Amino acid sequence: MALRCLILLCCATWVLAASPVSGVDYSFEDFMQRFSRVYEKGSQEYAIRRSIFEARVNDIRTHNADPSNTWTRGINKFADMTNDEFKASGRLGYNRQLARAMTSQFQSPRHVDRPRASLPAAVDWREKGVVSSVKDQGKCGSCWAFATTATVESHAAIATGLLEVLSTQQLTSCAPNPLQCGGTGGCQGSIPEVAYGYIQKHGVTSEWMMPYTSYFGEGDKCKLNVTKTLPIVTISGYQKLPANNYEEVMGALAHIGPLAVNVQADTWSDYSGGVFAGCGNSSNIEIDHVVQLVGYGTDPKGGDYFLVRNSWDATWGEAGYIRLKRSAAPSCGTDPSPSAGTGCSGGPATQYVCGTCGILFDVSYPLGAAIPKRGHHLASVIV
Repeated sequence: MALRCLILLCCATWVLAASPVSGVDYSFEDFMQRFSRVYEKGSQEYAIRRSIFEARVNDIRTHNADPSNTWTRGINKFADMTNDEFKASGRLGYNRQLARAMTSQFQSPRHVDRPRASLPAAVDWREKGVVSSVKDQGKCGSCWAFATTATVESHAAIATGLLEVLSTQQLTSCAPNPLQCGGTGGCQGSIPEVAYGYIQKHGVTSEWMMPYTSYFGEGDKCKLNVTKTLPIVTISGYQKLPANNYEEVMGALAHIGPLAVNVQADTWSDYSGGVFAGCGNSSNIEIDHVVQLVGYGTDPKGGDYFLVRNSWDATWGEAGYIRLKRSAAPSCGTDPSPSAGTGCSGGPATQYVCGTCGILFDVSYPLGAAIPKRGHHLASVIV
């Protein structure tokens, strides 16, 4: 199965109480009303969806009642979908093989060499005022654009003290993907490397000047004239960290800034809180989503974690974030189909992926992020 970017609508989560289980009273009719489902009672579709929903509720109750679990699950708008339906409806072209193997004329080598002893016990870049608010990609497979703009925003803020909110629509509509890396571009998928390359050439304007219009999956044509538009933020290149290297990721995250990371997220749909360790079979990890890594810490119950910003709206998870289990001796597995799908073909038949949900496998950040003095006053969109 090809790597794909999970497409999620606004996911307001209804958390089922962990105890007592018998006290939970959330019916299929409640679900239909809350999430605007229209299934005719007595129809086959109603019976199928109700059966799926009730099985999901029972599964969540059992999970949340188990004190050994370090995260909770909840009911959201995907509760009447099977896992296969969720995966099928929530993925758009993102090719794992090229994402890891791709080299770029824009990339500037920069080795991160930080002694582990120098790492602080916890890091949260939100506390430094360099992380913008959580966004929602909607039905468009533009996670690559959201993760890239979020990470560029943070590095520009670290460099200048100004946190600009950048245009994900500019990347979604305007960043070309001629090699079909991770898809065909726009809502059909791409990778951060493509986005970094575009920003190095053209810069990126603000969300205010070019707001997001692809929420419902329409890949709007580019309406930006890059020869006339002055960028809000520019970069000089980007850096990819060595694959599956915990020390490099920790050093960069602690001392350089937030990172764009690629993960397996097809089991995140009903996450509502805690330290997540539920990516399924650790020996078979299929990367399918791009997010921003903004910190790490330790939870009294769940233990060490990575703090990850998602692009599924602030009503999902922990105000739009998820905490993933973190280990200095991470488990690893195999990505069984790195060259499958619509992305670039070729390369090895499998790939080695490490960390919870594969978080250590493909990690990058921009170099030389800056805010031109003339930028935000003169930028203009040509329609």
